[in-house]
Amino acid sequence: RLVRTLQMKPRRTASGVATITVLTKPWKCSSNCLYCPNDLRMPKSYLADEPACQRAERTFFDPYLQVATRLKALTEMGHITDKVELIVLGGTWSDYPESYQIWFIRELFRALNDGSQAIGNLPARKHAYESAGISCDPELLKAFVAEEHRIDNRETTYNQAFDRLYGENAAWASVSQWQKATWEELEAEHDANVDGQHRVVGLVIETRPERITPTHLAALRRMGCTKVQMGIQSLDEKVRTLNDRHTSTQQIQRAFELLRLFGFKTHVHAMVNLLGATPESDKADYLHLCNDAAFQPDEVKLYPCVLVEGTGLCERFEDHAWQPYSEPSLVDVLVSDTCATPAFTRISRMIRDISAPDIKAGNKKVNLRQLVEQRIDSEGLATAEIRHREVSLANVAAEDLSLEVVEYETTATSERFLQWVTPQGKIAGFLRLSLPHANAIAQLSEEYEAATSKTAEQRHTLPFPLQAGEAMIREVHVYGRVEKLQHAGINNAQHRGLGTQLVNRACELASRAGYQRINVISAVGTRGYYRKLGFYDNGLYQQRMLQPMS
Repeated sequence: RLVRTLQMKPRRTASGVATITVLTKPWKCSSNCLYCPNDLRMPKSYLADEPACQRAERTFFDPYLQVATRLKALTEMGHITDKVELIVLGGTWSDYPESYQIWFIRELFRALNDGSQAIGNLPARKHAYESAGISCDPELLKAFVAEEHRIDNRETTYNQAFDRLYGENAAWASVSQWQKATWEELEAEHDANVDGQHRVVGLVIETRPERITPTHLAALRRMGCTKVQMGIQSLDEKVRTLNDRHTSTQQIQRAFELLRLFGFKTHVHAMVNLLGATPESDKADYLHLCNDAAFQPDEVKLYPCVLVEGTGLCERFEDHAWQPYSEPSLVDVLVSDTCATPAFTRISRMIRDISAPDIKAGNKKVNLRQLVEQRIDSEGLATAEIRHREVSLANVAAEDLSLEVVEYETTATSERFLQWVTPQGKIAGFLRLSLPHANAIAQLSEEYEAATSKTAEQRHTLPFPLQAGEAMIREVHVYGRVEKLQHAGINNAQHRGLGTQLVNRACELASRAGYQRINVISAVGTRGYYRKLGFYDNGLYQQRMLQPMS
């Protein structure tokens, strides 16, 4: 009780893991959306005043430094950091060179593997950047980008300004020379993390739907990735075109199919109040996202479009083509969307961490989600959305929980969402089971083989990792306060066998459906857990044979 009384910001680990968010370095983006911020101190779409961005800038966007300092801060606040989910943000991951991607992920794992020793390595690490001529002083960096004011005047693009600032910069070029690593070096850190003190139980990257291909997803799996965030913003192609979001609906659908077949959790960004949208069209668009078999995401960042200086949207605001919704209209849309969210989907956020001074027009309330949930509760509205139902920090009696199975169909799989629920409908844990359609696996295999046959570096090309007759566990999650590994919680959902029961039930369902084997898209730090449940390492996944059901 004393530890929990002294612990700061207990919600930080209330979902069952310690989350560490890191940013990649500033980099060009292959898109230029109308609403997207153009802060040259940051990767495209991020702003220097956002909390995670401030931490990244103070540490030279170095992955090792970001993880080590965040690990130290969480520990000092009284949080258990045995189980860590890494979230990698910063523009479009797929736009960065692969050698940088491998180095970045290797350094994340290395910092966790070094643990407390990593803190002692910080001074030397920082000195390397300073010696190269790179500053982490906000005022100096503000001056560094100041002359590129033409973005604000819409006379130039982010990419053009980036080339002038970074492309011809000797310091950044020098640092880029050692921001490289090999697959073998990354996999060595993976091996160390399996039994490490700070184990990676989830690794998230963000990209765009059109950049998702079978070979790219195989590379992400090799890096240890388990969840992919992708910005779709809207399913209305006319709205996307008006906002210079040049992605087709067919590309979005294919991205969903590929991600599910490869076992990834799907986490999409959806925006309301875009140019060309109305409150009613936003409600219809979200229903389409949640109910159409082509989409149905596992997780959603659902947030309103806001006006930021230097974006193309400023012109449309000035000529009154775009205006922000009033607060009552915005809350009404988000209430409708939350109530329309199915039981297998979690709305992770309802705002971006954009500071109020950076917002010229639009929502500035940081408690927007609270306003939405207060309205839902006060009016007695029903919602099955996961985050609204999480047990969070509440005590849970395991004997009071019941196991429910929610079934739904997608264009490539049959899905089973298994959930532990309390008598009040709160959710204490869940599992996502995919039963891939045989024709979808066959088509994907052909597509993968065709793509890899054209790859120049054949030694890095992996064989197609999936086979017919294999089911897939895409996620297992138990809520409650983070408990130390090997320690059962007191009135807590963690380490009480709930995850094991979910896995065993999923195996039973897959066997009854005629599948012979089951894969799990395990994170590096959960491999040991699944080995204890009868899974063996099998390429990019762990696998278990299924017993035929009579």
